[in-house]
Amino acid sequence: MTVDDKLIAKLEKLSSLQVDDERKEKLKSELADIINFVENLNDIDVSNIEATFSTIEGGTPLREDTSKQDLELSNHILNHAPKSEDGYFIVPKIIE
Repeated sequence: MTVDDKLIAKLEKLSSLQVDDERKEKLKSELADIINFVENLNDIDVSNIEATFSTIEGGTPLREDTSKQDLELSNHILNHAPKSEDGYFIVPKIIE
């Protein structure tokens, strides 16, 4: 994967962030380093390693799934949101 100005522009749009022009070159370099590191993981031979779901012996301890409604907390959180309606956050559409 190539990290170029087009990718940076797309990431800016998706994240609703703006990156200063002087910072873009450093960001491209850092992202390229991260992608190269992750691509190196593809070279690791894991054919002799058994797939695991959990590292905890005996599996993950479970608890009863119960719902809790705290309308006061919900209203407090929604009051601090930039936009909300009928108990939901209103966010800008980002998927084209």
